[in-house]
Amino acid sequence: MRFGTLARMGLLLTCANAAIANPATAQDKKVMTAADIWGMKRVSSPALSPDAKSVVVSVSVFDLKTDKRSADLWLFPVDGGPARQLTTDPAAEADAVWSPDGKYIAFTARRDDDKAPQIYVLPMGGGEAKRVTTLPTGARTPKWLPDGKGLVFMSRVWADLPTWEDQAKRLKDREESKMTARVWDKAPIAYFDHYLDDRENHLYVTDLDGATPRTITLGSGVSVQYNEGSAPFDISPDGKEVAFPVNVDKVGNRPNIDLFTIAVTGGAATNITPDNKTGPDNNPAYSPDGKSLAYNQRTIFGFYGENAKLIVRDRATGTTRNITEGFDRSANDFSWTDDSAALYGAVDDASVQRVYRYDPKGKEKPRRITDGATGDVTDVEVAGKALVGLRQSISAPAELVAIDAKSGKIRDISAANAQALAGFQMGKVESVTYKGANNADIQMWVIYPPNFDPTKKYPAMMLVHGGPHNAITDAFSYRWNAQVFAGWGYVVTWHNFHGSSGFGQAFTDSINPEWGEVPYQDTIKAAEWLAAKPFIDKDRMLAAGASYGGYLTSFILGREHPFKTLVIHAPVYNLYTQYAADFSGSQARFKEFWEDQSVIARNSPHMQAGNFKTPSLILHGEQDLRVPINHGIELFNTLQRRGVESRLVYFPDENHWVLKPQNSVFWYAEVERWVKAQVKPGPAN
Repeated sequence: MRFGTLARMGLLLTCANAAIANPATAQDKKVMTAADIWGMKRVSSPALSPDAKSVVVSVSVFDLKTDKRSADLWLFPVDGGPARQLTTDPAAEADAVWSPDGKYIAFTARRDDDKAPQIYVLPMGGGEAKRVTTLPTGARTPKWLPDGKGLVFMSRVWADLPTWEDQAKRLKDREESKMTARVWDKAPIAYFDHYLDDRENHLYVTDLDGATPRTITLGSGVSVQYNEGSAPFDISPDGKEVAFPVNVDKVGNRPNIDLFTIAVTGGAATNITPDNKTGPDNNPAYSPDGKSLAYNQRTIFGFYGENAKLIVRDRATGTTRNITEGFDRSANDFSWTDDSAALYGAVDDASVQRVYRYDPKGKEKPRRITDGATGDVTDVEVAGKALVGLRQSISAPAELVAIDAKSGKIRDISAANAQALAGFQMGKVESVTYKGANNADIQMWVIYPPNFDPTKKYPAMMLVHGGPHNAITDAFSYRWNAQVFAGWGYVVTWHNFHGSSGFGQAFTDSINPEWGEVPYQDTIKAAEWLAAKPFIDKDRMLAAGASYGGYLTSFILGREHPFKTLVIHAPVYNLYTQYAADFSGSQARFKEFWEDQSVIARNSPHMQAGNFKTPSLILHGEQDLRVPINHGIELFNTLQRRGVESRLVYFPDENHWVLKPQNSVFWYAEVERWVKAQVKPGPAN
């Protein structure tokens, strides 16, 4: 390890209480732009030390000129004080996790001549990080054994090859082969932006001396279900057992994720949730006393928006209890306290991510800890008496915070972007409620332009979120930033229409399988609510959405609406051709289209193409396998054939999202150019 120089440490304020030198006056402040948000430092993945005194986070920085990202690890004292940069290597570090004694941090990185991410161990007392794996297939999501003598990790390998040398040879042979065809006999064939090969995720254990890792799951007959994110497995406190998710579907078209346990030394794996045959069991977490295993459970096939129940299993008897019975929210984020007396986690709760406390015995109802008044709080970590997480809002990126478990009070620990934010003139943000379809209450965020004057009339830009079962909460968005849009001179809104998460499962499920009509009504009623406001020019309104939001804006395109133009990114335009999506090899929850074509006739936007007349901007990425590129092209070509003013923006190297800095800035510029040409920004003269 090389400790950060004073210059590098200038990347972050040393603590949240540090004063901002020469704060900008109102006259000096500027409107935030797309380029500005790429200059923000992204704080993520907090890891709380076992003694609850320090937190390690990843801080990412992007170089707009080179299109590159760097990510370093930083150490923050929980009680405040100077932060310390732990890594300065050009490679991005991830998956930081403390050793049980707090003397080391393990992480993954692709340094120097690494051809795949490897595990490194950093001594907290000083010294360089030591590489402990050199695997051709790489190592991901490490977790320490409780005795601190080794790490369990995942690697994606060919199950028929017994040695790492064999793995390396096949990798090399395939990279060098001029034959590039792939063959599948069952779904799925892809995930998000890449096609799947014939490898499997397996667990291994390694010592710290660089010895050859030993297999845990290879040879057990099952593999780990994993696509992305944090470690999907957990290790028992005695270090003897691992719990992990397995897709037990043998056919490929009806996924069923069960939890299995296996000895760390390997051998036979045991399915501990065989009775749930319709939904996933995942996110295992052993209680520190070793008596219980907590995990999430869903039971409705094909409905990812179902509330995740929090189940606690007695390891001695095998009995289970749902400790969130009657809690009409999803409990899919949780961490045990050291004494095993409680769990804490973030909950998507009526447009805000709030922290809740759970009683593992199920005697007390889940109790809200934070009120959400200052933004979302997520990524909760618990150790000792400390509770930390990340807080963000529509107007500010995530920062590290401490949370008082009794009062819910929040105290800033990091202030990575405080100085930058002080130089921006942000618009006011408020939450409103209006009557939507079926006279239901619909929550909506309203973001006003900087220097908003309520005596003047402004255009409105209505954003339509994706999912559909994902609410817009009080969180900072890099891809669709409402403050950037408001800075163009529009009153911007995000409404949580029927189908959104966090408002009860019935509300979330109310649009299935009829995706279009009710959210369409919610959107039109939101527009009517806006048009009735004295500060809105009802003749200057536009709507914009992506993914499901692109679906709904395409649905609106063929129906009566008040919008002068539409911005449609990665739309599900044709429900027939959406069968090419990465997840569409799975059976439908309801009827297939050949069983009842009337559902597609009512809900697929392409069926109303004869009504298209609104100027539309279409944007899509070639590598999008969640909503394949054909949708954007089909919609654009249809508009062209109908003589409707339209433009297609195509990104050959982007997926469902536009993630590269220069492409993102160009995306914002194209959207700004289009909407300003169609709907004049700013207050009316």
